[in-house]
Amino acid sequence: MGTFRFAKSSDLPALLAFLAKENRVLVPVAKPGTKPSVVFEPWHEGLAFTLDKATVPAKEAVLPQTETLVTYTKTRNPEEPDKFLLKLDDTPEATPTVVFATRSCDARGYATLDRPFMNGLYKDPYYTARRNSLTVITLTCNSGCNTCFCHWVGAGPSSPEGSDVLMTELNDGFVLQAVTDKGKALLEASPLADAADREADVMETRKKAWQTLIAKEDLKYAPDRVLERFTDMDFWTRETDRCLSCGACTYFCPSCYCFNMTDEGSGMGKPGRRLRSWDNCMSSLFTREASGHNPRAAKAERMRQRVTHKFATYPENWGAFSCMGCGRCISNCPARIDIRRIVLDAIEYGTKE
Repeated sequence: MGTFRFAKSSDLPALLAFLAKENRVLVPVAKPGTKPSVVFEPWHEGLAFTLDKATVPAKEAVLPQTETLVTYTKTRNPEEPDKFLLKLDDTPEATPTVVFATRSCDARGYATLDRPFMNGLYKDPYYTARRNSLTVITLTCNSGCNTCFCHWVGAGPSSPEGSDVLMTELNDGFVLQAVTDKGKALLEASPLADAADREADVMETRKKAWQTLIAKEDLKYAPDRVLERFTDMDFWTRETDRCLSCGACTYFCPSCYCFNMTDEGSGMGKPGRRLRSWDNCMSSLFTREASGHNPRAAKAERMRQRVTHKFATYPENWGAFSCMGCGRCISNCPARIDIRRIVLDAIEYGTKE
């Protein structure tokens, strides 16, 4: 039998306080405004948090928007003045972190990032250090929405992939279930009461959540059909007509990982650094070369790259889609471009041929 613990709503602040003793704890926080949003912030005593789905996933826990990879100092060698001494510090920084009440689609985003950053040809030490220091407590969804399609891409409202603990809301509180050894150790050390007798209630609640989802489309032909359309620029132009190249689809995505490298220095004897920052493949500058040539000058070419990577080339390399089905690229697109429609059009196009 697995490890289950129970928490009433009133117990959650005490649980966060327990977690915060040895970790930075990121919680979803509601931000008012013309367009209200929910973002992850470090928890502290008295901070009001919400359990609503975050507008922006907690991808920064493993891949910060901007991070320093290397700091360096260049000085003249006093014994050989025509030569220089270079001092480097490339030590990864990783604070033990708990992401609390993220959603299954976002937790799967971590698993999707793990493959290229930790299991690829070159293991990224910065990402790896943060990922190994991360514990993920996922709030399973009790209902879907019209932009959610996690079940299309091999997951669901309570998918455990990428999570350490699954937390399910019942009528009288929350049941937390360990799905990894790390999650088991956390729950066993917590002050929460045992809830092994609530397992049946949890499974029934999760089952009902599936019944709220939109109809599932079969994407088994998506990798081949999308790749077949790669050279058909008429197809991509039609699908991308309304695109503004704003990049919202990439910045709100839990699994996009394009980045840029920047070196900053201030002269001899002064410190400099190399930065890694989020970038996005929908930007017209993303692939522009120093010569001025841009192999993806048209927005249709950039959309082709994004969709093909998520539904064809990433699956070819790693055996899974790199789209999480969270729907943020749909709900946050000012032109209401729907990635589901693009993929289905590619599938249907291939079938008609």
